[in-house]
Amino acid sequence: MSSTVQDGTAPQVVVTGLGVTSAFGRGAAPLLDGVMAGKPAFGPVTRFDTGRCRASDAACLPGQPDLAGELGSVITDACAEAGFAADARAGIPLLVALHADAGAARDPAAPTVLGDTAARSAAATGFGPPPRIYTAACVAASSALADAAAMICSGRAPAVVVAAGYLVDADGFWLFDAGRTLAKDGQVRPFSVGRKGMLLGDAAAAVVLEAGDAAERRGAPLLGRMAGWGRAGDAYHVCQPRPDGTGLARAIESALRRGRIGPGDVGYVNANGSGTSFADASEAAALHRAFGASALTVPVSSTKSVHGHALEASALLEFAVTVLALRDGALPVNAGYLGPDPDCELDLVLAAGREARTRYALTLNAAFGGANTALLLATA
Repeated sequence: MSSTVQDGTAPQVVVTGLGVTSAFGRGAAPLLDGVMAGKPAFGPVTRFDTGRCRASDAACLPGQPDLAGELGSVITDACAEAGFAADARAGIPLLVALHADAGAARDPAAPTVLGDTAARSAAATGFGPPPRIYTAACVAASSALADAAAMICSGRAPAVVVAAGYLVDADGFWLFDAGRTLAKDGQVRPFSVGRKGMLLGDAAAAVVLEAGDAAERRGAPLLGRMAGWGRAGDAYHVCQPRPDGTGLARAIESALRRGRIGPGDVGYVNANGSGTSFADASEAAALHRAFGASALTVPVSSTKSVHGHALEASALLEFAVTVLALRDGALPVNAGYLGPDPDCELDLVLAAGREARTRYALTLNAAFGGANTALLLATA
């Protein structure tokens, strides 16, 4: 147990390792290059037939990647950066957020696919069976991150690894296309006039969260700090957010209270920004409700505009991007922008090279069923 917990104060939660794969390639560098330049990774899907679909684009890795293998790679990368060798990982909790395994989606054993995928990834990287698998739609990974931070702050674990993965699959693509949610023009345009919808994208990511005092004793690298988190539901509609944004606003307010800062201290928001008309307008309303006058001056962008929506893995991919942006002092671009929408009055990051002049950033996610999360990140 952490000494700070024994003394009655919760430890700081720091990020000591990170591994990521996206449609831009394997590793943080190609992902950062893409989000900072605002260059989308979307292209025609060749993994399966889209001939009968309205949309035809997604952000995909080449070929037919294996989800368990991709998860294993990013977990290994994150643990290596944090300094946890394979023989030291067995006692560390591993929390995994998954949507589906594209390579086994039609297997007769489909009910066990997620468990099998997570277990194979865990076994291959030196972990025991994952204690939890998160499938709660687009807040799966952010829920896992909040739970991991709570485990560390309560002294239940000195370190936790959170991993998440999604590879664009035919069933998911066809479902969203049938619901007329995918953008027919092949671009995601968050908060912009003329936005047509979302596009899916491949992602696998893993981060190591650790008690700050334990990390310092080990001499581990400090990539950033998870200063607060908030979760709230609005139960407004099965697949649409409450228009006035009250659910997401409550999650933001909770994260700020936990981090003991005010709205004016936040210098960047990595928004959920899916590119759909109703969701983006609701999120803008939530930011105005939570930030007040600061909503017009805090820089905002959605990196889904370049890497796509990775469903259960999106929140972790965006968490990683935000950690790296704070570390490097630069802000990701809100790509695809055509012009202002009066329902989305925000200070959008529309050009490359904008500096991050802040210690704090928020990353937001919202899911079907009215689930909302806000994670407050800080520089190390």
